Amino acid sequence: MNMLNILAKWARTQPNTTAFVELRPVSRTRDQVSWSQFEERTNRLANSLRSQGIQKGQKVFLMGKNSIQWLEAFFGILKTGAWAVPLNFRFNDDDIRYCARVAEPSAFIFDGEYLERITGLRKDLAMVDFYSVIAQENMSNVESLENFIRRGSSLSVNVKLEDEDECALYFTSGTTGAPKPVLLRVKNQMCIAVTEATNHSYSANDRFLMMPPLYHLAIGHLLGAIVGGASSVLLTEQISPRSIIETIAREQVSVVFLLVPWASDLLQALDKKEININDYDFQTLRKIFIGAQAVPPSLVQRLKVYFPHAGYDTMYGLSETAGPGVVHLGVENERKIGAIGKPSILWDVRIVDENGHDVNQGEVGEVILKGAGVMKEYYKNPELTARVIQDDWLYTGDLGRIDEEGFIYLVDRKKDLVITGGENVYPVEVENVIRKHPKVFDVAVISTPDDRLGELVTAVIQAGRGEALGEEEMKAFCEQELPRYKRPRRLIFAEIPRNPAGKIEKPELRKLYSAAS
Repeated sequence: MNMLNILAKWARTQPNTTAFVELRPVSRTRDQVSWSQFEERTNRLANSLRSQGIQKGQKVFLMGKNSIQWLEAFFGILKTGAWAVPLNFRFNDDDIRYCARVAEPSAFIFDGEYLERITGLRKDLAMVDFYSVIAQENMSNVESLENFIRRGSSLSVNVKLEDEDECALYFTSGTTGAPKPVLLRVKNQMCIAVTEATNHSYSANDRFLMMPPLYHLAIGHLLGAIVGGASSVLLTEQISPRSIIETIAREQVSVVFLLVPWASDLLQALDKKEININDYDFQTLRKIFIGAQAVPPSLVQRLKVYFPHAGYDTMYGLSETAGPGVVHLGVENERKIGAIGKPSILWDVRIVDENGHDVNQGEVGEVILKGAGVMKEYYKNPELTARVIQDDWLYTGDLGRIDEEGFIYLVDRKKDLVITGGENVYPVEVENVIRKHPKVFDVAVISTPDDRLGELVTAVIQAGRGEALGEEEMKAFCEQELPRYKRPRRLIFAEIPRNPAGKIEKPELRKLYSAAS
């Protein structure tokens, strides 16, 4: 069983049910496609790609913003047996050249807005045999994806996929250097889909709001919805507190995934009465979940004030686990908010010391994971693969601890640990305290060098819109809430940079502020 079998099943058993909705708030347009239509169109595209010479094991670049056609391209590629290679549309030209050298793609499918840019790169992409643009009609002699779909056969493609077959190559964010190529097999993709379908109890009655970029392995959330037969709503072009609220109400969304910054923006708009929550009907909303980073308990508590009837869940996963949900809290465990939860179905988790031995309950160690979703490898990098995958266990680089009930708490990234005057300070703990201040919108705690203490606990703080927050007020707050050694020695008031997955770009902050310390 694989994701293509699941799509075919829904096309047979609920052919006229809506599979995907695409909303574009700026242009005020709405498109949708049923399961049977999606199956036919992806078959047609796969057959067209085969006629162009795309075979099992070849690679196809896919670069674009969230859309139904992006999904058609993704699954159409998988149906040929080729590897789908989604690219971050924010990658610069050097990133794309690097990815091409590693992956050696045979084809490149991209959004029309990148036509000029990709045309300029073609001389450096000699391995690419043909290009297609995600558009309704051909553009500048590049055949449109819609034309590929129109001229292909609607018959199923006769390509057999086994569990161990490679199917997708993802290049992780390049914020800490060159993007790392994560190679996934069919079983990895199916594992994370089943994990997410189980975590959220999806059924054909559900409507899932998908906002993170599809090129990221947050696509695992959407794969889970597909396994459950739920409809997925793609909110594109503009993600704002108002567009989120209006989409949940109008599309009768039952499950929504929020990144921390989106949740913070939403709460700020509600607190300031920029949006009147009583103007909207949320009776279909049964669940809100958040992931991609440590989730501040104070943020969840504020969300529950506005959405008391919606269950809450925390999700944890990595690109190397094929996506999210490897560990989750569960709506029945809201009393444990602050924990990331327990291992999900099909997964095992341990907390180990530097020698790979299990630590005692309550002690901090590295989180390691085992399950069918663990990537095959970092493509063409056996040395790095051997460092992170040992005896089938994935070493995450995340620090955590387990309590007496078996709930896992994420403490921080190993590389983010601050050692000041010989004391270990975990930035997430300090960040969670600072976030409690009513004027704080966002915060990132980093280390900056110091001749005396080795490293300083440095807090970069972004005040809420229209809030006046100064150093003396913040210092007084920290003195009340934190022991002396954990208090930030430096306070910097500035905007917090986040990547498209919602994670704070701490390497950028360290680079920016270390030289100035």
